[in-house]
Amino acid sequence: MSIRPKYITFDCYGTLTRFRMAEITRDIFFDRVPAERMEQFIADFTAYRFDEVLGDWQPYDVVLKNAVRRLCRKWKLQYLDAEAQRYVDAVPTWGPHDDVPAGLAKVAKEIPLVILSNAMDHQIQSNVAMLGAPFHRVYTAQQAQAYKPRLKAFEFMIDSLGCNPEDLLHVSSSLRYDLMSADDIGIVNKVFVNRGHGPGCPGYRYTEIADIGGLAGVVGL
Repeated sequence: MSIRPKYITFDCYGTLTRFRMAEITRDIFFDRVPAERMEQFIADFTAYRFDEVLGDWQPYDVVLKNAVRRLCRKWKLQYLDAEAQRYVDAVPTWGPHDDVPAGLAKVAKEIPLVILSNAMDHQIQSNVAMLGAPFHRVYTAQQAQAYKPRLKAFEFMIDSLGCNPEDLLHVSSSLRYDLMSADDIGIVNKVFVNRGHGPGCPGYRYTEIADIGGLAGVVGL
């Protein structure tokens, strides 16, 4: 695969920014969840966060707190709002994966970069500033009034850019949040960054890379 898209569009958290929900979860619940069950606890938290973004838009702090509340209910633990707030407060402090700044620099001068993120406007700016590359546009779920994997979020980005789905190359480490929906909306050109966030599925017609350093080769740079 070697293409030259009009825009390269990215998921942010997990793909570019190091996603640290599991680390925070281990830190908060280490004394209440047995070590041998912690991975299942984290998997349940992941599932609840995903479920919370499938309906009507709600602020991201509500998404996170609802997910923590449901998680605690399932595991018969006391929900503490101050603990849930720790997740909310941590997100804007997260920096990029080590491979991201150099990998983005290889393509940023040739192709405009765009982010479509499940974030609030105020939340994401500090994360983007740490990525080390200029972005043409940063679109959020708050602006779209929908979270990925909702097609409404992708429609908002495509309409805002004034382009067609085939003009884009969409890059994500998540099939579930991004690449399945990107395929459904008609984005033919997709890159799966395999960061171990979930299994791949070649039927969704993507190019797989190990990290952002491989992106330049995908677009012939």
